Amino acid sequence: MNPRVLVSTLLVSIAACGLLPAANAQQADTTASSSALTVRTVQPQVMQWAESVPASGWLKAWHEAQIEAEIGGYRITDVLVDVGSVVTKGQELAHLSQDAVLADLHKQEAAVAKATADLAKAKTDADRARQVTGTGALSAQQINEYIITEQTAQATLDSEKAALDSEQIKLSQTVIRAVDDGMISSRSATLGAVVSSGTELFRLIRQQRVEWQAEVAARDLLNVHAGLGAHIDVPNGTKIEGRVRLVSPTVDTDTGRSVIYVELPVDNIARVGLFASGGIDLATTPALTVPETALVFRDGLNYVFTVDGNRKANRILVEIGRRQQDRVEIVSGLAADANVIESGGAFLSDGVEVDVENSGK
Repeated sequence: MNPRVLVSTLLVSIAACGLLPAANAQQADTTASSSALTVRTVQPQVMQWAESVPASGWLKAWHEAQIEAEIGGYRITDVLVDVGSVVTKGQELAHLSQDAVLADLHKQEAAVAKATADLAKAKTDADRARQVTGTGALSAQQINEYIITEQTAQATLDSEKAALDSEQIKLSQTVIRAVDDGMISSRSATLGAVVSSGTELFRLIRQQRVEWQAEVAARDLLNVHAGLGAHIDVPNGTKIEGRVRLVSPTVDTDTGRSVIYVELPVDNIARVGLFASGGIDLATTPALTVPETALVFRDGLNYVFTVDGNRKANRILVEIGRRQQDRVEIVSGLAADANVIESGGAFLSDGVEVDVENSGK
């Protein structure tokens, strides 16, 4: 007989014998009826999940570019971007003082103008000497001197023009530009600072591409190749999907692990420098899953509670496998048609009676 029915019958009998007021018997019956824990049940769901190789590693820039000063001894007059700025190739990032460079440039332009004039005079003299060649008006030596003077003037002009090009290049180097599309990850350029040639001013994450450099055990390398999908769980609980770009050809002899380079979407929320865990997706297989809240962890083992036809809670030992979002795979121990208590198993014991609020999928 149901224990609650038995208790109720006894209480009513006692009340009928005058040993307990009827009102108290009714109240005790109500208390006994409401003592059972109310639970919600669900049935396991078969879902298609990818088998994965566990991996963990750091989030790093795909490629990082250093932007340095190409000339030295000049003061920074403008800093146009900051850390986090998204820039395009050729965009101006900073300016160096141009006063001294412009002065040298104008001086060299004057030198080119003088060399041009000297060449014009030398060319005129040489043309006249060529015209009187063979007439005896000028000796062969004089004619050669005019021609050589012309050639010397031409060489001087070419040299001055090359020097002018050098000054123009120096002027262009006073404008610091982005070497590629990307995002500024660090800035050491300070307004008013005098820089030396080779001083790093900015660092750029090329094309804003961040990758996961994940380490996997050497035994799993045979199953991993470029093009496989991957997933990582960043610290805020968000899952990011990626794709294997490259598998390292070497294995670390100290750790027995190898690095897998996983390309992530450009619009992901991952930040360089974070350490994250995840997996490399190998194949898709069916998984019998229950809500993660249905699991009860006791004494190092995993259990779930089910409800039978007599509204009894039964504790069942299960073996778990993969996890995705808020669900967990049950590898063994659970029937596919079981009514699993969705949550609250930590407050139950094996064989206790429960009230089922409702059942769902």
